[in-house]
Amino acid sequence: MGIFKKGKDWYIDYYVKGRRKRKKIGHSKKLALQVLNDVRLKIVKGEYLGIYEEKKITFKDYAKQYLDFSKANKALSTYKRHDRVNIAHLKSFFKEKHLFEITAQMIEKYKAMRLEKVAPATVNRELASLKHMFTKAIEWGLVKTNPAKGVKRLKEPPGRLRYLKTEEIKKLLDACADHVRSIVIAALNTGMRKSEILNLCWREVDLKNRKITVINAKNNETRVIPINKTLYEELLTLSQKLKGEYVFSNRNGDPFGDIKKGFSAALERAGIEDFRFHDLRHTFGSHLVMQGVNIKTVQQILGHKDIKMTMRYSHLSPEYVHKAMEKLDTAWTLYGHQDKNKEKSNSVSN
Repeated sequence: MGIFKKGKDWYIDYYVKGRRKRKKIGHSKKLALQVLNDVRLKIVKGEYLGIYEEKKITFKDYAKQYLDFSKANKALSTYKRHDRVNIAHLKSFFKEKHLFEITAQMIEKYKAMRLEKVAPATVNRELASLKHMFTKAIEWGLVKTNPAKGVKRLKEPPGRLRYLKTEEIKKLLDACADHVRSIVIAALNTGMRKSEILNLCWREVDLKNRKITVINAKNNETRVIPINKTLYEELLTLSQKLKGEYVFSNRNGDPFGDIKKGFSAALERAGIEDFRFHDLRHTFGSHLVMQGVNIKTVQQILGHKDIKMTMRYSHLSPEYVHKAMEKLDTAWTLYGHQDKNKEKSNSVSN
């Protein structure tokens, strides 16, 4: 690399991937040296005069790399139920397109196409996966920009929020088989997801200090959940009866694969309709809020990254809202009595 003068103008002379390049800069030797230094720096970075040479990798091939990353670095449930599913749909659309060829306009077209078949929430999850794929691609030096960054999420309707009232909880527990009942009690008193409960090991349960450490959480982060008296008594009984690594297991110590059939049967016996196991988590969150627990504390226990997820539980039952309004009514009544007492005292003094 170097500079040279031809006539009145200075030129820079350099090589890119074995090919010789020359470029006229102007009358200034100092400027030519500055440009040459800049070119050297950009060549090291993989750039040439502001033009970034994109890696020619197809979306299909990159998807394999990203899924390997997902499997190694994310919770297994996230990899299986989210990334693999979302990327399968993305891959069928972008196929052999190179990463650098994908534009925001293409993504908008994908968004519109998917919206004809699935709900806005599903489209948003797929867009989130695509956005993170490009974030990692930038980090790995495969592309320079993220075309999904400026694509807006779709508006979603309020999420489903079904929870049991106190009398329904009693009916459900009475209708459960013993092994299902223990699992339901754990869900109602911790808000843990079904997969977290079924995979819970005794080493993660500290009965002495009354806390559970959830390790394989959905977002791959650890959280600690206090054990209340109800759950403590249930876990203490199980610890004396069952042997093995898993808290909820059969007589051989093997964890229950699933309790869908037993749970459905209990719901039918209890006469409870339109209810899923995950709604026990909603029941836990709703009742905590109705008992006056701070919404940030509820967020921490449930392991929500976004406070918006937790705010769903602030939409309480009509009965609870009515009682809250009665408290205000009581305050006004007391205030009114105080005014009347003042009027009486003033009339007596006069």
